[in-house]
Amino acid sequence: MLDGSDGKMAVAVLQMSCLYRGMLAVRATGIRPLIPGLVPAHFRAFSLRKEPGPEPELEQNPFFRKYRDKIQELRSSKPQEYKARVEKRHEAKSEVLGHSKQAEFVQLMEQELEKRDKVAAGDGASGGFTKNKTLNSILNLEMIRDKTGEEIAELWMKYYSAKDTISAVIPTQIYEVIFNRSQSCQTFLYALPQQEGYEFFLGQWSGHELHFTSLINVQMLGENAPSQLILYHYPDLKEEKGVVLMTAEMDPKFITVHQAQCLANQVQLFYGTQRQETYRLVETFNHCPAEFKHMSVIAELEQSGLGTGVATGGS
Repeated sequence: MLDGSDGKMAVAVLQMSCLYRGMLAVRATGIRPLIPGLVPAHFRAFSLRKEPGPEPELEQNPFFRKYRDKIQELRSSKPQEYKARVEKRHEAKSEVLGHSKQAEFVQLMEQELEKRDKVAAGDGASGGFTKNKTLNSILNLEMIRDKTGEEIAELWMKYYSAKDTISAVIPTQIYEVIFNRSQSCQTFLYALPQQEGYEFFLGQWSGHELHFTSLINVQMLGENAPSQLILYHYPDLKEEKGVVLMTAEMDPKFITVHQAQCLANQVQLFYGTQRQETYRLVETFNHCPAEFKHMSVIAELEQSGLGTGVATGGS
């Protein structure tokens, strides 16, 4: 599903609360990007201060409570795997930050992506979300052939206004910029404002879909970490009507509608911007991970005002 021809893909992932509590997580580098749901156990964690043991250290993460059930489930159903993940975090503390065993990671990613391609070819599934989600399954394309892009946009937004999800109508020119950039920079780190600070989400493009999953979820569940939000972009009408339609599916246990909207807005902020300094963060994250600064993402978000009210906005 993913095009690996861009070659030297490298991503460093940082997770830190804005209040500097909890874990600082870094993903191993590699030549191909990750899709949420297929993240290998090469996430390494570095404690920001000494703790009495691995579990108290994890529980200090301000977002631990949100994922406690999944972590407990892993600990009880697969104790050996849970123990191995905890041990890997401690082993990684002696490693140089942002570096990893490149060849080993590349080999693992080739295997994981090959398995995913076989599964996708078999049933077209996207984790626990809707299979084979097409625009025609939502909208009767024959009935809108005579309508303008503006009329279709109005119908689309009105249809989703009564649903517990998000939607958007993106002008073709803007979406082409976003999509073209996603081909060479398929992964990025997004900051979501919370009461405790900022929770980081990993966003991964797969064709016209954009998958999000929380980093603490990825850190503990590894390759079993599911997508928690998927943005579906439909370019079917972009040539004839000049618009690309977008909607989303989310796991309401982890993502509210307000939070999903904030993440979706950030896609245009970082991928659709005309400001090179902003897009350079995306390029740095993908191609020069050692130079990436996660606080720059927060600074851009705060400057844009997109995160205002998200932490207190409710569902």
